[in-house]
Amino acid sequence: MQKIVLAFSGSLRTESFSTKLVRAFGELAPEEIDFRIADISKLPIYNQDDELPEPNFLLELKAQLKPAHAVLLVTPEYNRSIPPVLKNALDWVSRPQVPPGAGPWAGKATAVAGVSPYSLGGVSAVFHLRQVLTFLNMPVMQQPEFYLTFAGEKFDKRGKLIDQNTKEHIGKFWTAFVPFIEREDQSTKVKRLIQYTSTES
Repeated sequence: MQKIVLAFSGSLRTESFSTKLVRAFGELAPEEIDFRIADISKLPIYNQDDELPEPNFLLELKAQLKPAHAVLLVTPEYNRSIPPVLKNALDWVSRPQVPPGAGPWAGKATAVAGVSPYSLGGVSAVFHLRQVLTFLNMPVMQQPEFYLTFAGEKFDKRGKLIDQNTKEHIGKFWTAFVPFIEREDQSTKVKRLIQYTSTES
């Protein structure tokens, strides 16, 4: 059975390096992965006044997320932090407010990659993003880390990844992420069974 991975790009720019990297992850995904890309470009800035009744755009995004076994977040770095569009998507899906650690993101096996046209590869954004994911109760793969540096040199004019070292690193990333997804999926099933059993008793 294929595992569904829902990927998010933290940039809306037409020639976004983050989006190009997301597509590269999809093109290099192994056969056991059903790779899908979420569109967060239509989400308005979060406003609590608008969360109930839940708007259609939020219901649609939650419907995309629900069957996913895992999430891939690819982020650029804005002023040593994550871009507003990515934080906005994380915030919207976490609403309306539920007990901490119990929302739609909870339990989704997660991988994070940073992208930058410079030498640091978005490392500060990745670390800040991990802090947010901890509160959302999203188990994050720790190794291998992924920081794409000098991104402008890694893609051709069509947006295709041409850097062989990056392709190899994506392969290693999937080699680690697939079993991580399987472990977290089994862990989630066990937790649900325990909750169900305790409720029935």
